[in-house]
Amino acid sequence: MATPAQWIVGARPRTLPAAVAPVLAGTAVAVWEREAVWWKALLALAVSLLLQVGVNYANDYSDGIRGTDSDRVGPMRLVGSGAAPARAVKWAAFAALGAAAVVGLVLAATTSWWLVAVGLACILAAWFYTGGSRPYGYLGLGEVMVFVFFGLVAVIGTAYVQTEAFHLSALWAGIGIGALACAILVANNLRDIPTDRVAGKRTLAVVLGEDRTRHLYSLLVDASVVALVGVALTTTWWTLLALVAARPAVKAVTVVLGDRATGPALIPVLQLTGVAELLYAAGLLAGSGIGVVLASR
Repeated sequence: MATPAQWIVGARPRTLPAAVAPVLAGTAVAVWEREAVWWKALLALAVSLLLQVGVNYANDYSDGIRGTDSDRVGPMRLVGSGAAPARAVKWAAFAALGAAAVVGLVLAATTSWWLVAVGLACILAAWFYTGGSRPYGYLGLGEVMVFVFFGLVAVIGTAYVQTEAFHLSALWAGIGIGALACAILVANNLRDIPTDRVAGKRTLAVVLGEDRTRHLYSLLVDASVVALVGVALTTTWWTLLALVAARPAVKAVTVVLGDRATGPALIPVLQLTGVAELLYAAGLLAGSGIGVVLASR
């Protein structure tokens, strides 16, 4: 059986900024609308974190039993490395996703019951990314689903449970956060092109090839900047504080496009992009708060 430290590594804590960022961004919209509900924001954060851990364990299990992780370039996987039995990892995924469902039910009960359907869609998307007989992550659709669920749904959902209304600014914020979340996955799949191709995992990076995937990464970073302008136009120009994310983002693009890094040399890009996404969301939240304070004077 794996040690507690190995279970923590298997949960992939470095991916957790991608779960925190959309909640910060959605809460930024609620702050600007003067309708922030902090306990609901915290519940939304719990749901997002649990879903992220759940999908990480689910991917570990599904990729492990398929043999996709038998020759990894990135961090250790529990099933692929033999550190933990597949059944235990599967139940860890179920436990995290189940806990997310319970917290999500509380949010639905205090907001609107139709959110239960959204939560169910999130859980199914988490499992069938690499699970099931035809996982969509093996069909080049991983980036689409990450954009939808860890971008649009997570940001707009977080804003909605607090304001109980839809806002154009939440859509723009969702696009920006979704683009950066996709960029993390694109960098990950760019690194894994050689091993994924051998394992028969047809990711978007495998379909596009190395050169086009590098340009896709850069395009997604650019899209987040365009979306930020949309947020500023629909809220306050103070949200441009999110441009603090430019420093790690530009450094990451330089490694991907300029240095044309491959294999383990792309691991820092994942970290830089995760930091950029978190700073982007924090900038939105701080900017919205400053804008509200200045507007009330």
